Amino acid sequence: MLLARFDRPLDLPREERVALLGGKGDGLMRMAGELGLPVPPGFILTTRACDLFREYGWTDALEEALRAGMSGLEAQTGRRFGGCLGASVDARSTADASRAPLFVSVRSGAPVSMPGMLDTVLNVGLDAETTASLAQENARLADECRARLVDSFQSSVGTEPPAEVWSQLRAAVEAVFRSAGSARANAYRRREGLAGDAQTAVNIQTMVFGNRDARSATGVFFTRDPTTGENLPYGDVLFQAQGEDVVSGRHATQSLAALERALPEAARSLFALGRMLERSYRDLCEIEFTIESGTLWLLQVRIGKRSPRAALRIAAELARDPDFPLDRREAVERVRALLFEPPETTAIRTRDGSAVETPAPAPIARGLGASPGIAIGEVATTVERALARAAAGKRVILVRPETSPEDVEGMAIAAGLLTSRGGLASHAAVVARGWGIPAVVGLASLAIDESGFELAGRRIATGDLLSIDGTSGDVYAGALEVERRVVPEAAPLLAWAAKLGIELGAGERNEGASAATASSMPRTRGATSSELTPSTPARDDDIEDANFQILSIKGSATREALTAALEVGVDDVASIVDRLVTTGDLAPAKPLGFRASETGRARASALLELDRERLGAAMAREALLAFQPFDRRMKNAVTDWQLRIDGAERVANDHTNARWDASVVERLSTLCADAEHWLIPLSERLPRLRRYAVRVQAAFARVRDGDGRFVASPRVDSLHSVWFELHEDLIRLAGSTRAEERAAGRAG
Repeated sequence: MLLARFDRPLDLPREERVALLGGKGDGLMRMAGELGLPVPPGFILTTRACDLFREYGWTDALEEALRAGMSGLEAQTGRRFGGCLGASVDARSTADASRAPLFVSVRSGAPVSMPGMLDTVLNVGLDAETTASLAQENARLADECRARLVDSFQSSVGTEPPAEVWSQLRAAVEAVFRSAGSARANAYRRREGLAGDAQTAVNIQTMVFGNRDARSATGVFFTRDPTTGENLPYGDVLFQAQGEDVVSGRHATQSLAALERALPEAARSLFALGRMLERSYRDLCEIEFTIESGTLWLLQVRIGKRSPRAALRIAAELARDPDFPLDRREAVERVRALLFEPPETTAIRTRDGSAVETPAPAPIARGLGASPGIAIGEVATTVERALARAAAGKRVILVRPETSPEDVEGMAIAAGLLTSRGGLASHAAVVARGWGIPAVVGLASLAIDESGFELAGRRIATGDLLSIDGTSGDVYAGALEVERRVVPEAAPLLAWAAKLGIELGAGERNEGASAATASSMPRTRGATSSELTPSTPARDDDIEDANFQILSIKGSATREALTAALEVGVDDVASIVDRLVTTGDLAPAKPLGFRASETGRARASALLELDRERLGAAMAREALLAFQPFDRRMKNAVTDWQLRIDGAERVANDHTNARWDASVVERLSTLCADAEHWLIPLSERLPRLRRYAVRVQAAFARVRDGDGRFVASPRVDSLHSVWFELHEDLIRLAGSTRAEERAAGRAG
């Protein structure tokens, strides 16, 4: 199925519908087709269309689907798309030729929400004829929309927009399909631990103009505060603007209070529809809207990303509401992972209390607190600087005029974000909240250059320490003294869990499980004891070699992480690590743990060359290629563990759906058994590879015992961690690099 319409709901299970339509398309179909809300007419080219394009390029089938969709949209709106769709202008009837022109937006819609990562092209359909037609009605609007079309085409397509509207439309659709495989999209998937499939649907929708006149606006509305969880409307609005202006961060937005003052009727309608959608989705909703000459239109709905603290408050308050369809048991299950290790709040130390040693300093400036928490780190004003300093073990505050999808790699490693432009629904704010990174945005007095910035009459250079408070919006020079406490929002949910007998976690809470205990743990299905018996190193030299090999993959590791990755005990690892530090082969890593020194890296390189000789170039390359199907299965399973399909899109898996989780665990069981049998002949040639089989077995045993951290948490020796290291090891053994594998489409 290549084509679907907003107003014609599909009779499919929600999981299948989201996979086919994408999260945005499913939300539009739900609003327009099921709830009858004011949504501009449109249609969807499904993810199957994207797959077809990726495999074969633009095909006749895609052309037919696009023409059929546009023909239906013309009939539905009574408007005409240019003068060249389906027939020549001369062949159209006089009545048809006199219809008002049809303009459309072309937007992405991946099955998993990826805010700002994929392309959007607005105002498609403006050629010489239709621009002149629009100018007769509103010359300013025509000129502005044409200029916006030229900017977005240059950014997304890389060319000027074609003179013919049909060529514009097809080029825009192709650009959106291609953007799903862009570097920024792949960086976001890596940061989120998502599957590497570069897939999206495309939503083609009738344009409504938030920049038409003084009674027009556009914005983003959250039904509750996604930062604190407070039950108040939250979001940004811009008057006489288009939607990209709000999320780009390049414009100073206004609060929703400004909308209530300027267009009170539209604001009341927006808030009322938000409550309706919140009940329909049974959760906080994020809604994109446009108001054209006083008329409200809804452009998108999804379950809103929120901070961990807000997630706890929202779950508790919804469960306390007797009229809301969420009970206390489900509320606890929804945030179970957060309750297992409750989030902490950071507070600046003051003189109020015996533990306080220094007074709180005065902030040097205040912006908008967009994502809560206090972050302290070195200033970096470029992504390249941020990446370099993070690689050196430093905590970094990324300072930018605004962030864009191209900044996502720097954002992914940043301790905090600070921008001079943008509002609470800007790209920086939305991504930071989703990733739990403290952020302050919209600090207009911030003057940034490559070597630092000017603020409040002082110069802060790159590398200087800076502290930001993402709750208050305050910015401080230097490093703050802070203290951490468990957030109070966890208390009622923890009490409910105890009363209802809900177990919040199973197994030990230590940061790593020793692989030496793996032989006493339950085994994955299909593996035999003899095949997976650890090959324990008999000599200290062997353990030393193993340390260097592991650190060459990990970069750095704590003693606990090394113990989990080896087949020896804690005391053995500690004594060997201490000796290697003394000899200068290992060095302390920041913020903690150890890394190989220059001599240690040289030793690891020599060991790698010996391993390549033992395995042989042909077998190493064959092993890397054979690993790809296993890798895809693991990525898909991890994605399903972290994000389950609920309603219109994938949402954070709160592990309330036991059937969903059980199916993922069963897939992981089969995958681990298959991979271990595949690894056995390789281990005969290169015995150290057995360590991966033992670690996989240990991690899965913890998963099966109910400890979900061991699926993908980087804080323990999880399946995902072991899998990534095995993949990296195979890449190096084959003489390749991850960058080369990624360029070839074999690594996410």
